[in-house]
Amino acid sequence: MTRRGFLVPALGALAAACSPLAALNAFGPRDRGARRLAADLPYGDDPRQRMDILGPTARATAPWPVLVFFYGGGWDSGSRAHYGWAAHALAARGFIVAVPDYRLVPTVHFPGFIEDAAAATARVGELAARHGGDPARLGVIGHSAGAHLAMMIALDRRYMAGAGAPGLIKAAAGLAGPYDFLPLDVASSINAFGRAPDLTLTQPVTFVRADAPPLWLGHGTKDEVVHAEDTTILCERMTAAGGRCQAKLYPDLNHADLIATFSPLFRKKAPVLDDVTAFLHRELG
Repeated sequence: MTRRGFLVPALGALAAACSPLAALNAFGPRDRGARRLAADLPYGDDPRQRMDILGPTARATAPWPVLVFFYGGGWDSGSRAHYGWAAHALAARGFIVAVPDYRLVPTVHFPGFIEDAAAATARVGELAARHGGDPARLGVIGHSAGAHLAMMIALDRRYMAGAGAPGLIKAAAGLAGPYDFLPLDVASSINAFGRAPDLTLTQPVTFVRADAPPLWLGHGTKDEVVHAEDTTILCERMTAAGGRCQAKLYPDLNHADLIATFSPLFRKKAPVLDDVTAFLHRELG
């Protein structure tokens, strides 16, 4: 991709960035204030259309706000089984958190994985109350390709409307996401989006609007997988359109570092978890 997209020209670089994150799930500590509420819940017929739900261990007098977390992996890899530690971190901060899998390239191409993100989010809205969550206070959050999914379903009205839940998303957060990466010039983006008849419809920046849910965008300045410029461009265009957006750049963090700071092992590197959860609590109430 260009200077506003992925810098490294290989799927291997994305896999290398994400594999340490999977290792955190196997070997790293988890926040104690969270627990799994449900596992392997379907939101469609495909084996990849399943999700887990976590929540706080603390008692609440009112329903918790709800998050849907989308992991990254270049639209062709990833598993919710590798991100329990990240979901625990969010749940321990006072959220009901759903972590869905979604169909990947080459089984599907654009817009299949985005349609899955919308379908999963709509299903979370239906299930939230039975797990102690408030579907009227639902946000989406993602890392890398997962941030792309979160922004697409938050900004392009067609996806949530198509899933039967227009207006469900009340806030959206993206970590190290690709939002403005034309022309397509690396294998991961070509394989995922190259068949689209109008490539502008694959880009979150196309859909900035004044009445969109408020956005929080974070990026590391040492990210060599997705340029931090993607975050600044989307936030600037969102603001210019009359929408609400907050962007924060974290010095010396790379692509994997940004989400790795959700782990207790790396939380002192930067206050990413504090910053994004403060935004989400403020916007979701």
